[in-house]
Amino acid sequence: MRRDRGVAALEVRKLRAGVDRIRRATRPQQPSAQLEGLPRRVAGDPEGDQAAVGVPSDDARAGPSARRDSTGVKGTVAVVGFPNVGKSTLVNRLTGSRTAVVHEQPGVTRDRKEVAAEWGNDRFLLVDTGGVDIADPSPMTQSIAAHAREAVAEADLVLFVVDARIGITPGDEEVADILRRARKPVLLIANKIDDPAQDSLALELHRLGLGEPWPLSALHGHGTGDLLDRIVEELPGEGREEIPETAIRVAILGRPNVGKSSLLNAILGRERVIVSETPGTTRDAIDTMFERGDRTFVFVDTAGMRRKRRHRQGVQYYSELRALDAAERADIALVLIDTSEGIVEQDLSVADVARKAQCSTIVVLSKWDLTTVGIDDVRPELERRLRQRPPHVAVSAKTGRGIERLLDLIERQFDKHIARVPTAELNRFLAELQERRETPVRILYGAQVASRPPRFRFTVNNRRHVTRDYGYWVENQLRERFELEGVPVTIDFVPRS
Repeated sequence: MRRDRGVAALEVRKLRAGVDRIRRATRPQQPSAQLEGLPRRVAGDPEGDQAAVGVPSDDARAGPSARRDSTGVKGTVAVVGFPNVGKSTLVNRLTGSRTAVVHEQPGVTRDRKEVAAEWGNDRFLLVDTGGVDIADPSPMTQSIAAHAREAVAEADLVLFVVDARIGITPGDEEVADILRRARKPVLLIANKIDDPAQDSLALELHRLGLGEPWPLSALHGHGTGDLLDRIVEELPGEGREEIPETAIRVAILGRPNVGKSSLLNAILGRERVIVSETPGTTRDAIDTMFERGDRTFVFVDTAGMRRKRRHRQGVQYYSELRALDAAERADIALVLIDTSEGIVEQDLSVADVARKAQCSTIVVLSKWDLTTVGIDDVRPELERRLRQRPPHVAVSAKTGRGIERLLDLIERQFDKHIARVPTAELNRFLAELQERRETPVRILYGAQVASRPPRFRFTVNNRRHVTRDYGYWVENQLRERFELEGVPVTIDFVPRS
């Protein structure tokens, strides 16, 4: 009898959802100009090109078109559950992106990752968390569980994801107990129901005592549109402010196990990301906002970059793709070098990634407490081998040495990254260059045409006379004159029209 009532309730809810879909389908359509760039009225397809809206943006350096509504987000939603139940797949589905790393291997997600989602006219934050397995005593698993608990404590709503095909496991019951004690609003998600005819599999989840289960398929999108409607209804309507366009976006790059996560935790003064002696602990690119005085920073901890392509397999391959994307979105790249091991070729490869991504670069000599090498021993090698001649700073995440100097340097480097050189001053400099070097090239006029990062256009008498050597010489002179060390400088030599 109890099962019959459950089936009846499920049928009623299906009927209501169908009526709602018909009602939405009969609404007048908006003009196509207004629809451009907005998400579809179904959950996004991770295989398509629909992107997450909000934090992080696809182009952090975009102009006015990338500016967001100042009203902020409607709330924060934590996605929790036992390992390998499809949490990251659900996050990607609801945001219409492939931001979270997804792999058949259990335990891929470790740190909390925040992704912004948009549904209709509402925006909210989804927090992807690692799988919670209380019974596993390993330090890594316990750290993941602690971060998931913190995400629940900070959330306005929790999505508890369960694999409906397997049914309720002891691990699910442990997570349910944590959520009951947290006293947070919970939506119970019966995931992996790829066939709508099998929605009745969700009925077993009533035993968890967390309300009506939502049957859906994060992989195929079944039921996710109605879930988004419900999420928007449940959220309080007020959340944290979105990251301003003036925020300094900083990507922390380096090869595996050079201290990237430890540095981020030292800057924040708390354990935001999981730190372990095991290389490759970080998988996702983790965005974290930090305020210092009147400045707002967005630090992005990334997975370690491996130099050899054959070493990038499975989860590591997708993690490194996220690291490369983080560099593309950043204004500043911190290239970490483990001074206890010295400078190796892989460090130079990471610095080249930052240069190609058009980031202003700072070399961070990490683990300074473990080395006997002096700054004067490192400086000549860096200046000789790094084309942008970036500034460097020695830090120790363990003792806190150099952290304030690093933050000061990031602010100064960002100011150069967005600065503009007055046209009159630039042309006086170009006139001086003509007198320093005999060459058939004559630069007739110059102007800075873009910033963040700076780009210049120099009009010359004959473009064919501009050699690679001459172009590098002009770039280096420009960098030295206007103190643009470590800043990507692009120069376009254009012929006189």
